[in-house]
Amino acid sequence: MLLGQYQSKVSPKGRVAFPKKFREVLGEKIILTRGYEGCLIAVSEKDWRTLIEATENKPFVFGPARDTVRFLLGNAAQIELDEQGRFIIPPHLREYSQLEGEAIFLGLNRYVEIWSKDRWEDYQRYLSKNIDHISERLNSDQ
Repeated sequence: MLLGQYQSKVSPKGRVAFPKKFREVLGEKIILTRGYEGCLIAVSEKDWRTLIEATENKPFVFGPARDTVRFLLGNAAQIELDEQGRFIIPPHLREYSQLEGEAIFLGLNRYVEIWSKDRWEDYQRYLSKNIDHISERLNSDQ
């Protein structure tokens, strides 16, 4: 299980080290794609299917399914970590996520979110103010 939060420096060319604890779970080959709220998602090759399975049974004519597939698959990149667990974030994903300076890695069970430090701090403020309401909505949607 992936959990916890780690911070890593992003080089000017987009090189960053993947946290060792997460590498031990995901392996040396990962899929990196756009996530929601401006972050990136990293997932093992074997768990990639689980991430996209909700779109697989939707008819091609269903626009939201096509848009979700474009968002996730159209922006995905296969990444192989080097011996020190480093990789280069592709330019299109670095631009989307505004990753520069510091990256925050969040372990979220089967996948990892990668945030720019500034975006993560902004999002944490939002969560702190709204988590009670968010939790209530989650419970009422069931």
